[in-house]
Amino acid sequence: MPEHRRFNGERLRMARAYRGLTSTEFAGKLGVTKQAVYQLESGKNSPRFETLLQIANLLDFPREFFYQWDRREIPRTANTFFRAQLTTHKTEQISQMEKIKILARIHIFLRNYVDLPSLNIPEFHFVDGEFDVEDIANDVKKSWYIGDGPIPNMVRLLERNGFIVTSLPVGSSRIDAFSMGYEANGQPEYYIVLGSDKDSAVRRQFDAAHELGHCVLHNWTTNGDEGGRAEIRERESEANRFAAAFLMPKESFLADLIYPNKLDFYVSLKKRWKVSIASMIVRAFHLGAINANQYHYLMRQLTRRGWRHREPLDDELKVDQPVILRKALDLILSSGTLMPSQFVKQLSEEEYLSLSRREIEILLGLPGGTLFDEFQETPIIQLREASD
Repeated sequence: MPEHRRFNGERLRMARAYRGLTSTEFAGKLGVTKQAVYQLESGKNSPRFETLLQIANLLDFPREFFYQWDRREIPRTANTFFRAQLTTHKTEQISQMEKIKILARIHIFLRNYVDLPSLNIPEFHFVDGEFDVEDIANDVKKSWYIGDGPIPNMVRLLERNGFIVTSLPVGSSRIDAFSMGYEANGQPEYYIVLGSDKDSAVRRQFDAAHELGHCVLHNWTTNGDEGGRAEIRERESEANRFAAAFLMPKESFLADLIYPNKLDFYVSLKKRWKVSIASMIVRAFHLGAINANQYHYLMRQLTRRGWRHREPLDDELKVDQPVILRKALDLILSSGTLMPSQFVKQLSEEEYLSLSRREIEILLGLPGGTLFDEFQETPIIQLREASD
């Protein structure tokens, strides 16, 4: 049987994982045994037509997706780091990783038509794995020529330096952000996902800097799953310290800490530094601007005022959105290079990715309806004009 007419069990596994379903959960929804799902995913069995329709409907993937075969080398995963990794379920992690694997293919397709910024990560050579987070954060800022002041838009800074940033509904309170490295066509690529259901500008700012910390501090041969709980905690701590140093450089931040032991003073600083009050208090403590007693007092005040989960200005500060992928597609469509329907069709033919238009829009962070052709159809029937 020609390959394009054979059911691809690996595509079923991808789609199931993409939707965050275990094989047991999917079997229950499909009304079959877990063993039957295994037989389909391993390629030992093919579904009947009625079952195929049920699979496509349950997973919300086009039927054609399950008959596509891609023999080319898929971009190789280099590393994956989740914030709150120890409390994130493995199924949730796998779901997000599958989304980025597909996004990587769309990204490669976009590069056929537009020039996107190349990844710009300073190289550091650590002796015996030792490094000073403060020095490295400062060196990255110097290499990017951004000075020691506040960073107004961390998302845009990453995009200017070649990171592919997207905002996806992660559907879990345990996932704030994660990053995933690839090596595609011999070139490194780095994808950062920020949860679109996290509506805090300062939280997004810190998450983006945290993921940058992983990329800079934890090299491409280190996988986020490697090591025990202590090692994972240490890597998360290092990324947090990097984010704090990157967003609040020591000298310039200390110069602004006129009243470091006054909680209300941090509210005014928040608008300038675009960092949470809690993060600024932690940074002030680590820099020696406040002592342990003052630190614990301020944290108790945070709790007493109900600011642990929602701080002042959280409803006012704008949440920065990724724009590079959207602008790339806008350029392709507005130039007339491809119509929306042609983009979807050629993505299927060239990258072997048959996806719904809405799925592509979600992955690229596009407004709903972007990939639907606009045309005015001449009405077939009209109301007759009333006679005099």
